[in-house]
Amino acid sequence: MRIVLDTNVVLSALLWRGTPYSLLQAIRRREHVQLFTSPALLAELGEVLIRPSPSQRLSLIGRAAHEVLADYVDAVDLVTPLSVPSVVAADPDDDHVIAAAVAAGADLLVSGDRQLLALRGHQNVRIVGPAEAIQRLGV
Repeated sequence: MRIVLDTNVVLSALLWRGTPYSLLQAIRRREHVQLFTSPALLAELGEVLIRPSPSQRLSLIGRAAHEVLADYVDAVDLVTPLSVPSVVAADPDDDHVIAAAVAAGADLLVSGDRQLLALRGHQNVRIVGPAEAIQRLGV
């Protein structure tokens, strides 16, 4: 199974211990599951990690933003989309998530974003929340 995680899911998985964290742990334990991201999504994650709230959380857990980002980079395969379709007019950043999922040939795009979840899918990529992704992994 091929999966792309939206930045909101990655941030939650890396900094807190809720459902997104459980999903990331389940992905890491399954050899048949590949995790993908793109340069645009990594750049967004890097930007988000240095915002005040994530920075405070990183300080509490004794990690630096660059360490957390490097760990994530080690856990994913990088894809570079050939194009970024205009799918979510209200939030063009969401288009980068869709482009990464399409470029990766992903089975699942996992997001907490209501606009993406409302699409339910795009070009054979199913868009689901973290809890549904865990169910699909058989956890």
